[in-house]
Amino acid sequence: QVQLVESGGGLVQAGGSLRLSCVASGSTFSIDGMGWYRQAPGRQRELVASISSGGRPNYADSVKGRFTISRANAQNTMYLQMKRLKPEDTAVYYCSRGRFYPYTDYWGQGTQVTVSS
Repeated sequence: QVQLVESGGGLVQAGGSLRLSCVASGSTFSIDGMGWYRQAPGRQRELVASISSGGRPNYADSVKGRFTISRANAQNTMYLQMKRLKPEDTAVYYCSRGRFYPYTDYWGQGTQVTVSS
């Protein structure tokens, strides 16, 4: 059974930084692509960033240059380094994984990120 557990969310002031982590278990981590999605109140869930099994990143335009996605296959872990955070980044952030893009076969439970102005 695949499980994804996010951590690292919290409250931060605008301009600050946070690093999210997602630990995966249950199947071979290295063969799947991974993604970070977010959902703000009243809005649809949206892709923030994804990373292929080979390590190729992909970013939403709204976070390019501020967020960095990475993965450590030996630790079954994916990261999202978030810098220069804005109030509009406030959302629940979800980790996902799957064999094919957009890597949404499995989801984590989410972690709240709140950016104050």
